[in-house]
Amino acid sequence: MDQQTLLIVMTAFVCIAAIALLIQAGLLFAIFKTTRAVDEKAQRLLPKVEALLPKVEALVESSRTAVEDGRRQIAEITSRTTDILDTARAQLGRVDAVMEDVTERAGIQLDRAEMVLDDAMIRAQETVALVHSGVMKPLRQIQAIAAGLQAVVNYFLRGGRSGNPTRATVDEEMFI
Repeated sequence: MDQQTLLIVMTAFVCIAAIALLIQAGLLFAIFKTTRAVDEKAQRLLPKVEALLPKVEALVESSRTAVEDGRRQIAEITSRTTDILDTARAQLGRVDAVMEDVTERAGIQLDRAEMVLDDAMIRAQETVALVHSGVMKPLRQIQAIAAGLQAVVNYFLRGGRSGNPTRATVDEEMFI
């Protein structure tokens, strides 16, 4: 590259740098003006803010007090809740133990009731068998003897005749 071209390139970059510095200076001036306007506004608002400052401080102080009271109450509620939960756990343990005992006892009583019922059923069956063999069998025998005596009495009352043969045939057919 020759000297003339180098000089032109350097001049162009210097001009670009100068323009950038001018833009920065303009921006700094705009920031200065904006800061001044904000400062003037703040100076106008300062008396109003200073008038509100005691109210804000009082509000902050009452908020602190309320937060502290809330913390104390929450701590108290938490401790009471913990006590209630501990009591409930203890009561639940007792109820659980009672329920286990009741369940066990009910099972035992059901077993006993089943044994009593089985025993009663066996005794009832034995009683029925005894009645059947001890009462019904003799009654049948007595009934058979009575039927036999009746047949003998009928035979003797008829005079030894066998009666009407058709009647005997009908009687025999009934049993067939």
